[in-house]
Amino acid sequence: MTTKLSGADIRKVLLEVVKELSKQGPFQQTSVLDEAANRLGIHLQSDLEQALLTAWYDQFREGHLQWGLSLANPNPPFCHVTDKGRETLSNISRDPANPPDGYMAHLCAEITLNQIAHSYIREALNTYNANCFKATAVMVGCAAESLTLELRDELVVKMKTLGKTIPQNLEDWRIRTVLNALQKEVESHKQMMNHQLRESFEAYWPAFTQQIRIVRNDAGHPVSVEPVSDRAVHSSLLIFPELAVLSSNIRHWINNIYK
Repeated sequence: MTTKLSGADIRKVLLEVVKELSKQGPFQQTSVLDEAANRLGIHLQSDLEQALLTAWYDQFREGHLQWGLSLANPNPPFCHVTDKGRETLSNISRDPANPPDGYMAHLCAEITLNQIAHSYIREALNTYNANCFKATAVMVGCAAESLTLELRDELVVKMKTLGKTIPQNLEDWRIRTVLNALQKEVESHKQMMNHQLRESFEAYWPAFTQQIRIVRNDAGHPVSVEPVSDRAVHSSLLIFPELAVLSSNIRHWINNIYK
């Protein structure tokens, strides 16, 4: 009987095995693959064994693992976890390197995204795990812009309902102009926020939006051939769920308290 497993299932178990074995000391390819195959129950199922091998070699392609243990043992079957791999494994439950069962599961548990933001962040995960970091920066930036425009639109609707004059910049097409106008309008009424939301907005809203926007601009404006670093886009991806939750909390405030 053939075991039904997705690529995400295989990747998740493989990362868990790597994390456990790397804590125990030096490890070899065969020990990782044998343990992962046992946990997945895929021995003698060639298609799934090949899928496991693909997921295994993806870890080298993505820079999480490298061959060798030391100068005395620099070649396969010995291998070691890289700095990037250690960062991923330390936060495996929601790291972008574990897209469906980790990152997206965490994100969807925290917030329900609009369809546009959801589609862009899923594509961002695909490009990140293909080491296409410029594309990732642009995709995360688009997802964050979608959250900003969604928040702006709800504020405009509420202001019109209350008979307030809409600042011209708030309905501008340029995202930086919208961000500045949105922040100014919310700040002018922050005394109506509870203490926690006010502190979160003051500390995190400008920091989160600017980090993602700057990384996106570095990638999207063709003025330099310098690559966008994996650390920069990794940070953007980790920030995005926090930005999404904060945006949702502000939308709730607009709909229920702002006046």
